[in-house]
Amino acid sequence: MSPHRTASARVVLLAGPSGSGKSSLAARAGLPVLCLDDFYKEGDDPTLPLVAGSSDIDWDSALSWDADAAVAAILELCRTGRTTVPVYSIATSSRVDTETLDIGRTQLFIAEGIFAADVVARCEELGVLADALCLRGRPSTTFRRRLLRDLREGRKSVAFLLRRGWRLMRAERGIVGRQTALGAYPCAKAEALGRIANAAAGSTRPRTAPADRSTPVRPRTEAAERRADPRVG
Repeated sequence: MSPHRTASARVVLLAGPSGSGKSSLAARAGLPVLCLDDFYKEGDDPTLPLVAGSSDIDWDSALSWDADAAVAAILELCRTGRTTVPVYSIATSSRVDTETLDIGRTQLFIAEGIFAADVVARCEELGVLADALCLRGRPSTTFRRRLLRDLREGRKSVAFLLRRGWRLMRAERGIVGRQTALGAYPCAKAEALGRIANAAAGSTRPRTAPADRSTPVRPRTEAAERRADPRVG
């Protein structure tokens, strides 16, 4: 049976650089939220990519994330209204528990995370996509917000967070460009909330804006992903 006929709910995919405000905006929207960052691979997974020229795991590469499990959870929520999701500890890079997410009879929910754009095409093919958004702002503001959050939550060592933060600030335009090329509409928080409200009202997804011409983005091969500089939102 076609996914278009079996799905009873739809998803808004909310992407954006780490620290761009995805979690806080999703909470403000007042809809059920699936945290896609809980689908990170565990720290002992041999397939985890490294940051080029270092021994740091590249948690900002989509290769550090289980896209298949994330899509399966999204589809199950759309079809049945509930699914079992992992509870992930960023501090220990491990899955520490599982829990049931139940959206009841809600017809729309948000799936947010830095890799949300990586599953836009698959969700669209499955007939469950209501909209796909990429939050964007000033790289310096994102850097400050991300660092304060990560220090407060003790996510990683200070040295790691500083190295990562500097790398991400320099790469932010490219990160937004890549997510836009994957089908996420780039916007600030106010516009994102408006589009989510429209999706909740049943509006058809507006046409996605083309990628920023100043930051050309090409589809990545696995080798390219491993070299990339462009994690946790």
